[in-house]
This record gives sequence, C-alpha cells and structure tokens, in this order.
Amino acid sequence: MATITAADVNKLRTITGAGMMDCKKALVEAEGDFDLAIENLRKKGQKVAANRSDRESTEGAVIAVVNTDKTAGVVVSLNCETDFVGKNESFVKLAQDLAALALNFNTKEELLAADYNGITVAEKLIEQTGVIGEKIEIGAFERLEGAFIGSYIHAGNKIATLTALSKNTEGADEVAKNISMQAAAMAPIALNEEGVDAETIAKEIEIAKDLLRQEGKPEAMLDNIAKGKLARFFKDNTLVNQDYIKDNKLSVAAYAKSLDKDLIVTGFKRAALG
Repeated sequence: MATITAADVNKLRTITGAGMMDCKKALVEAEGDFDLAIENLRKKGQKVAANRSDRESTEGAVIAVVNTDKTAGVVVSLNCETDFVGKNESFVKLAQDLAALALNFNTKEELLAADYNGITVAEKLIEQTGVIGEKIEIGAFERLEGAFIGSYIHAGNKIATLTALSKNTEGADEVAKNISMQAAAMAPIALNEEGVDAETIAKEIEIAKDLLRQEGKPEAMLDNIAKGKLARFFKDNTLVNQDYIKDNKLSVAAYAKSLDKDLIVTGFKRAALG
C-alpha cells in the first residue's frame, strides 16, 4: 500500500478544492495515483450531482466582466443552493474565473464545453458539486457587444448588469456604469418600446381596458385611454424611457445625451439570483 503523506493530501486539496478527508480517502483508494484520485473525486461529484438534480439552485454569485477594449461584456451567474456557499470566497473566485473565461464565447453551451485547467467547465461544476455537496450550475449567461460597454455588480453579487453605448467618448465609463446601476435597481423589461413583445403589449392594453370598464368609462373611449396607459407602461418599464434615478427630471436617454448630444443607449443585459 502506498504511503500517503500530509503533503500529498494538501497537494490534492490545492488542485481540486476538495476537503482534507475526502482528498486523503481518494488518495488511499487510488494508492497514491493523483490522476486516479482526481478522477475518483469527480466521480463522487457526478453521483452527488445526480442525487441533487432536482434541488433548487437559486443562490450564488452573478458576475459582470468587460473586455479591455470595452467593446464586449458578459454577465454570468454561478448558482448554488445556499447563501452560505454563495458568499464563500473560493466560490466567488470560481464565479469570477468562469465569467472571465466566458468573454471568449457566445453561448452557455460553448462555455460549458470550454477547457478549465485540463477539464471542461461542465466537469469542473460536477467536481465542485461533489466537493461542496450542493448543486452547482451556470444559471444566467448574457453577452453584449457595442461601441462602448460598461458594467455594474450590486453588493453581494446578487445582480449584475451591462450597458452598451453608441460611442466611446470621454465620460462614457461613468455614464455606462450609472445606467447599469439603473438597470440593476429598476429591472426594465426592454431597452425601449420596440423591444417589448406583442403579447406583453396586448396583455397590458387588455388590463387597462378592464380597469377602465370597472371605472364606468364608455366603450368608445377605451382605446384612446388605454393607449395613454400603455405609454405610461413603456415609461416605467423600458430602460431609456425610465426616469433616471439620480435625477428624475431626466429620462435615462436624456441623461446619456447630457454627456454627448449624440450618445445613445444601444443595449443592456441584466441577471439576478432568485
């Protein structure tokens, strides 16, 4: 039988992030073979992942990352089951690493298939499920490109957002960050009216008409009044039309133009836990 030293156990723990006792057991079972021990730990993770496949993973960390050119960004959430794990330093570091890696890809599927220190990201998540004992998975994956991209991560890593502006101009970084904060706080459903789907619009018009009927408004007036209520819905729920939270005399679109008359908000992405 191979002699397993404390240094061996610590080395395996550093490589895998698994607990000391799990690492020692894996090394003993593998008779000191590190590759086999790692494989055994991953197999344990696969078993745990299968057992916890029906569990809710609504906690975790949401991370936004922007490339050095400020022309592309991603928002990625690494989800787990409990807030305790979601706040763990090593868990947040893994979320940050995966978000940085995600900058190279366009979809969640591409990220999951990507290499992460010799194994795929999907395999790393299975491994961590075994190590931590909770369901671990990539939740949100959002990518945004534009002339200038800014980001914001809310304290505690519960919400993260990206904002795209029409050009890179002096002061764009602050404007993009402030608008990203707006998107985090106010949770708009779309960038502008054109981004709201027809089903949502039809539903809002019908709700408005029902309320007007209850108020006794004549049927002939309903369409015009409902259009006014729909306009209010767009103002409250589309990013560029919302009142800017730091100065409600301005819309978000007007706030952007206060930096540069030609500056336009061209897109945003938002992801949140829960």
